[in-house]
Amino acid sequence: MAIVSLEEFADAVPSGKTIAGLDLGTKTIGLAVSDRGQRFATPRKVLRRTKFTADANALVAALNEDNIVGIVIGLPLNMDGSEGPRAQATRAFLRNYSRFDERPVLLWDERLSTVAAERGLLEADVSRKKRAERIDSAAASFILQGALDRLSSLRS
Repeated sequence: MAIVSLEEFADAVPSGKTIAGLDLGTKTIGLAVSDRGQRFATPRKVLRRTKFTADANALVAALNEDNIVGIVIGLPLNMDGSEGPRAQATRAFLRNYSRFDERPVLLWDERLSTVAAERGLLEADVSRKKRAERIDSAAASFILQGALDRLSSLRS
């Protein structure tokens, strides 16, 4: 697996294939998947984190199930654009995960993605309990949608 630029990702991910978006949390991994036209992001299940190897195997299985060819992972930057402990944890996860998967990875600025996801779930009148269950996948969907929109404009 290689972390690539947006342009390299666009070249590596063929049209007509699905892309995944991930929101890495300390307790869960939110997952979203694009349609084959790479226009729309749809939230999927949340993977509960346990031990790294089990998490990596569950993630690979989930990505294989949807025939994913590329991964967009939210990079939690600080509001000033610097990388803090959560961004470092994301990079460490990717270093370890690279032993399990060779799909190209695009890091995507995820500032305010959880806030936007929460706002969307509130607008949809989702209960507090269901919001807690769905927030990570909704955030992954928000992250993926941003990348899909940028890829679309890049390819136009």
